[in-house]
Amino acid sequence: MFKKVTPLLLITTLAACSTPIDRRQANGNEEYAQTQSAALLKIPSGLKQPNYSKEFDIPNVSNKVDTTIVGKRLDIRPPLQIIAMAEGTHVEESSNNIKIIIESVDNSTDLKQEIFNVINSYLAKNNIAKRTDNFETGVVETDWIESQDVLETSWFGNDKVYLLRQRYQFDINVKPHGRTGDVAISLVEHEEYYDEDLQDIFLTGDDKRRYTIDMLNNTVSYMGVERERALQAARIEQSLGIDIDLVEPGAEAESYWLAKASFSKTWDRLRIVLPELGLDVIDMDTSKGLFYLNLEESGGFWSSLWGEEKLTLEKGSYRLLLRTTDNKDETKILFHDITDEPLKNEAIAEVYKRLYQAMKEERKVL
Repeated sequence: MFKKVTPLLLITTLAACSTPIDRRQANGNEEYAQTQSAALLKIPSGLKQPNYSKEFDIPNVSNKVDTTIVGKRLDIRPPLQIIAMAEGTHVEESSNNIKIIIESVDNSTDLKQEIFNVINSYLAKNNIAKRTDNFETGVVETDWIESQDVLETSWFGNDKVYLLRQRYQFDINVKPHGRTGDVAISLVEHEEYYDEDLQDIFLTGDDKRRYTIDMLNNTVSYMGVERERALQAARIEQSLGIDIDLVEPGAEAESYWLAKASFSKTWDRLRIVLPELGLDVIDMDTSKGLFYLNLEESGGFWSSLWGEEKLTLEKGSYRLLLRTTDNKDETKILFHDITDEPLKNEAIAEVYKRLYQAMKEERKVL
């Protein structure tokens, strides 16, 4: 079918730029590949040999170098650089492969699940189908990824298109402790077509490396965006106030505070609030949910912060204990003396009046 054109342009043909194959090959012919080394001058006996410059000598290559990669098989494009653009990532490069090392930035997040989520989300965002998605083995394999360039357009007939088709495999490995992992990528299949004709393409190790670096950089860049979004959401979440209730079971039972937040959020907020209330944090143990506290000044200090009412809590060392409950969004807080004996219920109620406002106050997001 003819394309719609104006009469003045009826016979016009638009020629496109060079093909992707041309762009990775040197201009001109390949005569240089057939060049032979010139023999040294033959100096008659009795005459002195001249001094030869070593400036243009071509060094010998190792036996690992493929000496057949010359002429049109030689890719002249500069190498790509691996860029670890996400928070908590860096590059580990060896002669065999390239890995992006990924460290956990949030202890509450499963690192392996985070990596899988990022890769799957990136593929979905770019409409890339998968052939394999195995969480247990740590393998994600894509279906064909196609990109095309229109290289020649004519007012008559079909455009001539250059089509690139590739498939990649991501290999995800996370250490048993769950704090560090890595992602490696490999090019599984590669095809190039020009005007629907399959091209005879020879991919060197450097060619494959270029393609995998490009894909890996795009994926890690996407992880950087997702991690920054998650960190910002965490900052906002941590800035929000936490409601706490005073629970008084009765004279024979220990009073305590009930925070309306998860263990980790309550812990993080107390680390900020306790020193502001004059309770210096001497030591802490997250695994035991335990703060070791010291109160240097009682009545005068607390009165200056919270009015004329004096606190009967004596100066000295204390223990603050956090306990999970059946509800993951609630945390029990116990206040004991240095011998781990519960304080009197009256003291728990006094401290609650001051702690409640500090915990509930919303903080500025940095």
